[in-house]
Amino acid sequence: MQVKSDVDAATSIISGLALNKEIVQRLLSREIMKESVIHQKILLEGLAQGLAKVKNESKAEATNQIVINMLRSDIAVEVIAKVTGLTLKQVQKLQKISEKQIQPTKSPRRSQKN
Repeated sequence: MQVKSDVDAATSIISGLALNKEIVQRLLSREIMKESVIHQKILLEGLAQGLAKVKNESKAEATNQIVINMLRSDIAVEVIAKVTGLTLKQVQKLQKISEKQIQPTKSPRRSQKN
């Protein structure tokens, strides 16, 4: 059964080069494609890429938060860059973002009655 699935998947790939998507889908069932080793490999590669992207984004967000915390603790920008491995420019950009986040909003003054 596995060999048949692989042959069907290979046929699908080759057909996709010569035929349009709709015709290939009518000729080959979705279940056959799901059983294909090639299809499973492609899905796993996509999953691995997605997980790596999420991991990198999470790591960057954590680093950014650490930098902001260090800035709020009045640690020198140069020291933060050296410790985190970020460039001076990246730390300065986060410094600007941090400053915008902590600026208090001005409330309208009330008139005092004497």
